Amino acid sequence: MQALVSPLPPLSSALEPAAASAGVPARRHAVGDYALDESSMQQFNALMERLHHPPLASDQLATAARDLYRLGGICCPEPIARRLAIASQIDRMLADHDWSPDRDALEPAQLVVDYLHGDHGLIPPYVPVVGHLDDAIVVDAAWPYLADEMADYLDYCRLRAIEASLRGGVWPPHFSRTDWLQARRDEAALIDHCRRVGASSYVPEDAPARFAVH
Repeated sequence: MQALVSPLPPLSSALEPAAASAGVPARRHAVGDYALDESSMQQFNALMERLHHPPLASDQLATAARDLYRLGGICCPEPIARRLAIASQIDRMLADHDWSPDRDALEPAQLVVDYLHGDHGLIPPYVPVVGHLDDAIVVDAAWPYLADEMADYLDYCRLRAIEASLRGGVWPPHFSRTDWLQARRDEAALIDHCRRVGASSYVPEDAPARFAVH
């Protein structure tokens, strides 16, 4: 769980806000052999704005793609694959009817899922190696608003699974966010109790010695 919710390393330094003003803006318009459409770029940046992310230039995406190509391989690079795994977890969270996402996280999560399931992405998935670069960028843009919520949801899944094991493998019919919070409190109390017991002794400090070495 910790690996999934920890801060994400950048996809490419070319996507950093400062890179937008470096060099000649929008000098290149192709990701690999795919030419980026200006209208699609505008729609993509409209989504970036909704996620409070600075707009991106086509040259930034072209440079980021070049950086990812340098990682080698013919399939999805690890930085993109990691973000797609996060997107899958976000999708799972929204589809989980027992979980009520925090209000501040709901819209960013929905924007991510809608974009990944949409038919009009910026970069088609068939583009070799970097076909999901735009999806990864959307996850990055939304992540500051989703990291804490995803940590909570994954912990909820952990405790729900424990609850199921205590029921003999039977999934609890209703295990809400409120139930999860109570389970967290119960777990914390149990851990604290075990620590206190482990740090103490059942034998009084002034008890007489019962064993002697001769």
